[in-house]
Amino acid sequence: MVTLYLTAAAILGLSAAVSAQNSSSCAPLPIVDLGYARQQASAFNATGGYYNFSNIRYAAPPVGELRFAAPQAPAVNRSQVQTGSVSRICPQANPAWDAITAQWIPEYLLDNKTSFSMSDFNLTTSSSNSSAATSMTDPRESEDCLFLDVMVPEAIFNSNEQHPVLVWIYGGGYTAGSKAGSGDPAGLLKRSQMGNSSGVIYVAMNYRLGAMGWLSGPTFQESGTANAGLWDQRFALEWVQQNIHLFGGDPTNVTVFGESAGGGSIMHQLTAFGGLKGPAPFAGAVPQSPGFFPVVSPSAEEGIFNDFLALLNVSTLAEARKLPSSAIIAANAQQVYSAAYGQFVYGPSVDGDFVPALPGQLLARGQFDKNVSIMTGHNANEGLLFTSPFINNDSALNSYLLNSFPALNYMPETLNYITQVLYPPIFDGSQAQNYTSQIGRVDAIISEFVFTCNAVYINKAYNNQTHAYLFDVPPSLHGQDVAYTYYNGNGSTAAGTGGTNFGVQNVPVAYAVQEYITEFAKTGNPNIRGEPFFPMYGSNATVLALGPRSIGPTRDPAATARCAWWQKGLFY
Repeated sequence: MVTLYLTAAAILGLSAAVSAQNSSSCAPLPIVDLGYARQQASAFNATGGYYNFSNIRYAAPPVGELRFAAPQAPAVNRSQVQTGSVSRICPQANPAWDAITAQWIPEYLLDNKTSFSMSDFNLTTSSSNSSAATSMTDPRESEDCLFLDVMVPEAIFNSNEQHPVLVWIYGGGYTAGSKAGSGDPAGLLKRSQMGNSSGVIYVAMNYRLGAMGWLSGPTFQESGTANAGLWDQRFALEWVQQNIHLFGGDPTNVTVFGESAGGGSIMHQLTAFGGLKGPAPFAGAVPQSPGFFPVVSPSAEEGIFNDFLALLNVSTLAEARKLPSSAIIAANAQQVYSAAYGQFVYGPSVDGDFVPALPGQLLARGQFDKNVSIMTGHNANEGLLFTSPFINNDSALNSYLLNSFPALNYMPETLNYITQVLYPPIFDGSQAQNYTSQIGRVDAIISEFVFTCNAVYINKAYNNQTHAYLFDVPPSLHGQDVAYTYYNGNGSTAAGTGGTNFGVQNVPVAYAVQEYITEFAKTGNPNIRGEPFFPMYGSNATVLALGPRSIGPTRDPAATARCAWWQKGLFY
């Protein structure tokens, strides 16, 4: 879901591609022959000592008949050397509620205010505002956006050996984000070269967002490909398998990592096709705050599809494929803008093919690739960014749950179990996440069923022979650890929901995060000399807590009976 995402509509990203102005190499920039094209490095980063091969086309433009379809191989184009000079991002969309988040969360965290009304906020939510939002597009936005970046240390590029590869899948609620939007990987690459190591190769890809990447439903699937965003990611990962050796990479030692929607995507890649179509195209995975809103209702998917067609003023997918990009982009922006609080309209859904069932259930049944090394991560407070400040009583909570899981309208006993047993109205700090208010109660519910329980499912499925961290640097909000993953020593921040920025306030934790991730990519084990020991998850559900004053083991607060209940899927 939500960044599935970097953070609310975000997880969004920072714009931070390595720029040519950092280049200071007198030698000509190298050219790699991909067969279908020749790609020249866009720049050499003298500070980081790496080449940046930007904007490599990995798939054909998904337009015309390829709109809403699975990605296809790019056409052969060897007439000129590609330099990656044109930057593309997939069409973006953000929900209106995202703007409210930045206003109320500081009051809640700093002033302990727990009751809000619409009059507390200085904004309008009229349909006219919705129309205005659709016209504010980034000039880089284009449906022709299936490109990736490869950043390779000079020592690796000039080596005759193959080296580990890290592939980033960004978050952003499945409706926003881009390959360069989460941060500049210069610091990550630098930490990977500690000691005598040559480091790792870094890859990041774009994938389709919103309606273009995540439409689904019975009628749509008659002629469209559901979850096209997952197919894009898979296609890019297969590209890495086929081509990364040309940059000095080892296709047998590829690790994917990603936060929020990126982590949720990794969860779906692990369980792709129920594990029936061969191994995943990677050897290791680091899903950070894996998030998505569990959609299992064909009726709900059908409704979203019909709403999209209505915004386009057409009645079939064939007609939608013939419309100009501007119409598709505008309709998508308008639909996402109107999303229910904490949601994004779009994201992975059960389609009977790539996603035969909810990933949590596939993991419980053993229907996934078991030959992947796993390191999970989640934050201490995942749900607050997606919690409506207007859910201030039991009735409002019931309405939220009934709207989120329509099947509960016919299962009052299940609704009662969620609200009275799993998350009872007891506000003395004794319940999940020690909540003491109605807002804290909703925060706990969203944290678990959208984010933290997903990490628990993954650890359990791999027999607890995994490594897992708990990011606990206050306020420990969803997406806050992304700035730490991409810390480069210059006060870098990660874009947050509603414009909220999370700066790196604890440099030792940032270095630890980077070293654990890059060491895991190299060896399948995050332990590295100079950092605190990183234990296995094990039968005691041990996570490495990255706290404000120390780094050390603790029991995973998400490893509870509540997660075991959510995994059964009894809410639909």
